[in-house]
Amino acid sequence: MTTSASPTATAAPLKKTALNATHRARKARMVDFNGWDMPVEYPCPGGGLIAEHMAVRTGVGLFDVSHMGEIQFRGPGALAAVQHITMNDASKLADGQAHYSALLTPEGTFVDDILVHRLGANDYLLVVNAGTKDSDFAWIRRQVGGRPGVHVADYSSYYSQLALQGPRAQETLAKLTKVDLAAIRNYWFTWGTVAGIANVLVARTGYSGEDGFEVYTPSDEATTVKMWEALLEAGAEFGIRPCGLGARNTLRLEAGMSLYGHEISGEINVFEAGLARWLKLDKGDFLGRDTLLAIQESGGPKRKIVGLEMVERGIARDGYSVLSLSGEVIGRVTSGSPAPFLKSNIALALVPTPVAESGADVLVDVRGNRVRAKQVPLPFYKRAKK
Repeated sequence: MTTSASPTATAAPLKKTALNATHRARKARMVDFNGWDMPVEYPCPGGGLIAEHMAVRTGVGLFDVSHMGEIQFRGPGALAAVQHITMNDASKLADGQAHYSALLTPEGTFVDDILVHRLGANDYLLVVNAGTKDSDFAWIRRQVGGRPGVHVADYSSYYSQLALQGPRAQETLAKLTKVDLAAIRNYWFTWGTVAGIANVLVARTGYSGEDGFEVYTPSDEATTVKMWEALLEAGAEFGIRPCGLGARNTLRLEAGMSLYGHEISGEINVFEAGLARWLKLDKGDFLGRDTLLAIQESGGPKRKIVGLEMVERGIARDGYSVLSLSGEVIGRVTSGSPAPFLKSNIALALVPTPVAESGADVLVDVRGNRVRAKQVPLPFYKRAKK
C-alpha cells in the first residue's frame, strides 16, 4: 500500500559547498546534483560548457568538487579492512601514493568507484562519490565495523576539494607553492603550503583526461574562497576558467572514464565495465572475488562497455536503446554527448560481448530515429605524452 506525501512535507534543503556564494556571485547556472547545489556551467560572456571544456583541453580549468566524500581508515587493522572491501591491491601502495579502485558487492558489481590514498602504514583516505557518500559510509561500517584495530570515520565535512586540470595546471599551481610539483608523479600526493594556506594535500589525480591536481584544504569558507581566488588569479595568463559539472562530464566522457550510475552500478560487474586492469584477483579474499573468478573461469562477461561514434546526424543520449543493423534491441547507451574537443558525437554503450568483439556498426534510437554509429577504441581522447 502506498500513500501520498503529506501536503506539509518539504524536501530536504540542498547541501552547499563553501564556494556556493562565490559560484552564485559569478552567475553560475546552479543545479541540484545528488542533493548538492552545484554549478553546471558559468555562462558569462564568452563562457559556457564548451568554453570550459576547451580551456581544460588547451590551458587550464578549475572545478569545485568539494561535494565529494572523504572516509578515513586508521589503526593497525586499516589495511586489512581496505583490502576486504576494495578490488585493487592497497598493499602495493607506498606512503604518498594513491590508486583507482572500487567498493564491490558480493556479486562483483559496484557499490561505488573510489580513490584510495595511503597516508601512512595504518592510515588510508578513501575519496568517494558525492551522491553515494552516505550510503558508502553506512555500507563500509557494516562490512568492517566489527573488525579489530580499525577506526573508520567520515571526514567529508573537514575538506574542500578543488580540481585544477589542464596542460597548464602545473604552471598555475607552481606560482602559489614551493612544493616540488614536478616530483609528484601521477597518482601520488604530498602535503604543503599553497597560497599561504598550510597543511594542504596536493594530489596529482583528476577526472578530465588531462594532467592536473586535486587540492584539499580545510572546509571553512574563508580558506576555501582564498584558495579558489588565488588559483584563478595564478591561471589568468593561461586563460583559466571556472568550470562546472557539465564540462566535467564531457571531459571524462571524451577520456572514456566511467561514471557511477552509468558505466558502473549495482547491475554492472567489473568485467562488463571494462575495469579489470584495476581488479587484483590474486591479492587474496575480498568482497566479490568469488563471483568474479567464476565469471572469468566461465569464459568472461556476457556484456561489455564499448565506445561509439555517430556516423549519421544525431546525438546518443544516456538511456537510448542500441540496436543491431537488423533492428533488434541489443543494449543501451550509458553516457552520450557531443565531444567539444573532438568535434563529434560520442557515447559509451553496454552491448552483448559478441557484438563488442565483432566491432560491428550499430544503430541508436534517437527519439524514434535509428541513427548509425560505429564502434571505436577507448578512450576517445588521450592526451599527448610530454
